[in-house]
Amino acid sequence: MRAVLCKEWGGPEKLVVEDVPSPPIRDGAVRIAVHAAGINFADLLLISGQYQEKPAFPFTPGMEASGTITEVGAGVSSLKVGDRVMALTGTGAYAEEVVVDANRVYKIPDQMDFSAAAGFPVAYGTSHGAFDWRAHLRAGEWLLVFGAAGGVGLTAVEIGKAMGARVIACAGGAEKLEIARQHGADHLIDYSREDIRERVKAITGGKKADVVYDPVGGDAFDASLRSIAWGGRIIVIGFASGRIPQAPANILLVKNIDVIGFYWGSYQARKPELLRDSYSKLLHWFEEGKLKPHISAQLDLGEVAQAMNLLRQRRSTGKVVLTTGR
Repeated sequence: MRAVLCKEWGGPEKLVVEDVPSPPIRDGAVRIAVHAAGINFADLLLISGQYQEKPAFPFTPGMEASGTITEVGAGVSSLKVGDRVMALTGTGAYAEEVVVDANRVYKIPDQMDFSAAAGFPVAYGTSHGAFDWRAHLRAGEWLLVFGAAGGVGLTAVEIGKAMGARVIACAGGAEKLEIARQHGADHLIDYSREDIRERVKAITGGKKADVVYDPVGGDAFDASLRSIAWGGRIIVIGFASGRIPQAPANILLVKNIDVIGFYWGSYQARKPELLRDSYSKLLHWFEEGKLKPHISAQLDLGEVAQAMNLLRQRRSTGKVVLTTGR
């Protein structure tokens, strides 16, 4: 089978595509014929050696995939050959086949295509977990989303809207903001030409944001501190800007605000039942038409470097996926 291999730390240009043996099936797992795999910013960190986990070389990156089950290991009763599924692979998704523990595999609705399913688990799971488990987002609250047209940011717009929040989308440029608007944003801020604090203040009638969703870090986090309401919550998702910010404790004290760290990936091992409940709700919202995954680019497995560079250079919106040609 074809697979992407990381043999040394570096950028996407260091990756190679080779023919490798299919992975063996194991008890409690299923084999998936991969149709598509989602690309995440975390994959860029992983192949460069900057992620929390560092697999041994050579390894195949890719944290999420979709496809059809072709083989079921001993002890698996919840899934069967032929099921259309999405999977949290951890690594290994950028290949024509992947073997995944059954408890990390989820059936998808008939109306969900494989490209949408490939980009669904990580981004939608992250945003829902952030709002439901950590920030406890409530209907009617003001939600400010940074990176609102990106992979996780756009899902935050949709999920925030589905949970009843009043959503303020912040992104750079009219094209990206229009995508956020189409996915449910109530108000738009173009950070490239507008003052974020003043716009948030004007939009909320002086109240400011109750919850801030920040996958960007750097200047975005600094703007969060100026745009958060008294008693508000800032959810730290990541640092796509490249700068890890510092939070002045005096501001946290005076404004009574919470800065909440959220590493969604740790929940699979620590509280997997939360993920299953989360996906049940998310897939129901998809069937109701409340969630509409946005795929801005689909490239073949052999074009992995070009696909990952779309994220690295901030030239994508929503999700970028790799396809295997199935």
